[in-house]
Amino acid sequence: MPPWPGMPYPLGATYDGVGTNFALFSEVAEYVELCLIDADGTEERHRLTEVDGFVHHGYLLGVGPGQRYGYRVHGPYDPSRGLRCNPNKLLIDPYAKAIAGDVDWDEALFGYPFGAPGERNDADSAAHVPHAVVVNPFFDWGDDRPPRTPYNETVVYEAHVRGLTMNHPEVPPRLRGTYAGLAHPAVVDHLTKLGVTAIELMPVHQFITDHGLAEKGLRNYWGYNTIGFFAPHEGYAALPEQAGQVQEFKGMVKALHEAGIEVILDVVYNHTAEGNHLGPTLSMRGIDNQAYYRLVEDEPQYYMDYTGTGNSLNVRHPHTLQLIMDSLRYWVTEMHVDGFRFDLAATLAREFYDVDRLSTFFDLVQQDPTVSRVKLIAEPWDVGPGGYQVGNFPPLWTEWNGKFRDTVRDFWRGEPATLGEFASRLTGSSDLYQDDGRRPYASVNFVTAHDGFTLQDLVSYNGKHNEANGEDGRDGADDNRSWNCGVEGPTDDPEVLALRAKQRRNLLATLLLSQGVPMLLHGDEMGRTQQGNNNVYCQDNELSWMDWSLADTNAGQVEFTAALAAFRKKHPVFRRRRFFAGKPIGKGEELRDIAWFTPSGEEMKEQNWDDGFGKAIVAFLNGEGINDLDARGMKVTDDSFLLAFNAHYEDIELTLPNADYGAGWAVVVDTEAGTVAGEPGEPVPAGGSLNLPARSLVVLQRVEA
Repeated sequence: MPPWPGMPYPLGATYDGVGTNFALFSEVAEYVELCLIDADGTEERHRLTEVDGFVHHGYLLGVGPGQRYGYRVHGPYDPSRGLRCNPNKLLIDPYAKAIAGDVDWDEALFGYPFGAPGERNDADSAAHVPHAVVVNPFFDWGDDRPPRTPYNETVVYEAHVRGLTMNHPEVPPRLRGTYAGLAHPAVVDHLTKLGVTAIELMPVHQFITDHGLAEKGLRNYWGYNTIGFFAPHEGYAALPEQAGQVQEFKGMVKALHEAGIEVILDVVYNHTAEGNHLGPTLSMRGIDNQAYYRLVEDEPQYYMDYTGTGNSLNVRHPHTLQLIMDSLRYWVTEMHVDGFRFDLAATLAREFYDVDRLSTFFDLVQQDPTVSRVKLIAEPWDVGPGGYQVGNFPPLWTEWNGKFRDTVRDFWRGEPATLGEFASRLTGSSDLYQDDGRRPYASVNFVTAHDGFTLQDLVSYNGKHNEANGEDGRDGADDNRSWNCGVEGPTDDPEVLALRAKQRRNLLATLLLSQGVPMLLHGDEMGRTQQGNNNVYCQDNELSWMDWSLADTNAGQVEFTAALAAFRKKHPVFRRRRFFAGKPIGKGEELRDIAWFTPSGEEMKEQNWDDGFGKAIVAFLNGEGINDLDARGMKVTDDSFLLAFNAHYEDIELTLPNADYGAGWAVVVDTEAGTVAGEPGEPVPAGGSLNLPARSLVVLQRVEA
């Protein structure tokens, strides 16, 4: 039976309970064939004769969930003009909500999916490439509601679906490495214990392993090689049959929401897995190359590459922008996710050549009633000229703050002249975000992330050790700002091990007590190591997976991290919604909302900030000066605290401020001892002194002496 006319929108395959509507945009296609693929790989082809606004569409009665399909696009093939239609290629629907299968790279060596028309008759090519799959859109969400945790109360945990769950002893083997495994109560309980309010998942859009890695016997582990912006990655499903990954992903979100945990997706809209001009034709390249990709203006057979991956999406084209916005809305409305972290987000702002802060993409997000209401996090850089854009994104956006990472690492490894920069990062980076009306929580603070050393490796290695990647050490960052504490790599020296443990606590405490949104890398709470590899993008194995036995080995660090998160939650002075003003908090008041002191108890002067050898500083946070109202309209107040940092290699004598700031102070956080006290201990009177050990941090709470 030929297709009924159907409708041009929505794009993609839409099942209505009776049949499925198919719609594909291509401005250059002469005609499009819809190919239904049977279990044995044979095709049933239907020409889509209806075209409205360059959308080719048709409706097939009786076609439902589980049906595999693809497209063959007939049109011009002239790479010198940027035209790459080739009906020999079975193409993935850019709007596919599920994708099954992978690229058969052995077949690629014989010309598929590479090559020009006429090189080979690929009548059987459906067997060698992924297929789009019609999905069942119906799911019982019950009373699921988004947690909508305020930014200033958010604690983010960056994790990998597979890496987090592959070795968990309490997750059943068949569920390890899957969405269902991540939703297992043992995993959720661990996140809850840590005080995590949002899990930021590394890419879960369908991705493939590129040919170069496959030749080396490696796999794309991280997933930054997307081929489907609507499809949950099939490889993370326990039951992928009949597009089960969609239902399983929804079940994971529902379980995390029940625990009060938001789900944020790391999304890769800056490029696709089709690579450069030598890459495979899998989807958009063969559908409408000029519309979907940025081409070199005078040599359109080549691709603009701001990402280091071979191509960049053409965000200047309305249908490409529509694709991105439709994808974002789909994940919010249909999959119930709570936000997005945009990989290499500066690429999305390149309308012409330079990064444009007011580009069309950001305008669309700003006015969209769905997308504008979820958490939007930018990785504010790409690899193109002028791509480092920390602090330059629009007001709705938060950003991964790379300057926080670099400054905190430098401070704790004892680099000179970091006091002023360190103070700025500790207090929310107002120099980056205040001028355009944003708040401290615009800064997503992190010390470690998936790209780079783990926390354990940051204090154990001076240089990267990426031999397993097979690139002779050329891959991965060289500027790690790490310090091995005296020995490179593993050691049994008790002094080195004790120093490394303290340095980990220093970094964790600085992260969780700074203004802004803290982000933990999965496993840092228990000392996960990658053996010095700072680029495990291709290591889908024990090197990158979480070793859950460390939760027992390093139980003290897990407890310390959880206690810090609980301490932060209890005290709003560490998670302010507004920047410090450095002024008295009210009429007739003398104390400012924040003050800075030298270890001798004197207020910091200009020359103190410029001291290139300064390694210690004390911050006073006034709990009466939070300048905020709670949900009931009541003034938010808290206790007042001193934060004392000593990055020097020797102990120093810390003199407390005079009685104007408080009659007495008691230690509540101590990274030397590894303690976070529930209640203040023995007070030290104003003007008194205490020993601040080398390379340590203490937090003191104001008490009555």
